[in-house]
Amino acid sequence: MGESEIDLSAAFGDINGCAVIYLPVEDQYWFFHEEMCRQEISPYSTFKIISALSGLQNGVILDELSTMEYDGTVYGNPEWNDDLTLEQAFRKSCVWYFRQVIDAVGKDEIQKELNELQYGNCDISQWNGSDINPLPELNGFWLDSSLKISPLEQVKVLEDIFEGQSDYDSDNIETLKRIMLTDENDAQKIYGKTGSSGKGEAWFVGFAETTGGRKYFAVYLDDSEQKEQVSGSKAKEIALKILF
Repeated sequence: MGESEIDLSAAFGDINGCAVIYLPVEDQYWFFHEEMCRQEISPYSTFKIISALSGLQNGVILDELSTMEYDGTVYGNPEWNDDLTLEQAFRKSCVWYFRQVIDAVGKDEIQKELNELQYGNCDISQWNGSDINPLPELNGFWLDSSLKISPLEQVKVLEDIFEGQSDYDSDNIETLKRIMLTDENDAQKIYGKTGSSGKGEAWFVGFAETTGGRKYFAVYLDDSEQKEQVSGSKAKEIALKILF
């Protein structure tokens, strides 16, 4: 296994953050700000990758068209105020949808799967979250709460899932892959998920796929002094600069 530092400061500009990239065919890691890449923090909405896969694996949802019913609560994000399919909920990062999925799968199964994946600290002790949002269905252990994971660990988990090194069924992984597709051109396809805190922390994690194989990545931003500029979209923008 190789490990190298890479200068990505041009992509990040003046925003504080880090990136880790892994190429399985070369068994090579590249780090920008390696120490930061090894620190565990909340996954925020990047955890929807695991929520979706676990829901599919356990029959809570069947495919990307599986719908959860909207209960009429008026949410601050108007895109959440409707019945949503898995694909819509994933792309709109709808918390209440995945809170229902997680609760239906249950604590014991989620704990087992996180242990098998070695997903960060695997700590779901604050199952209901830390009340960062006023409504219970908008909180959870993956949102600024007990569960933590480093950018490096995010990459390792993604590699295990998409290189067939986990216990998840290939059909469920293919469904997850379809809803993760976010950008493509003639040379490659980008699959990923954003996440953010609103307080200057943001993620974009996933992989790029070309004819030569996959390149796994995690971009993490942590810059409270510039929190107006920091978002999942910004993390994705930086990742695309690195990848294209």
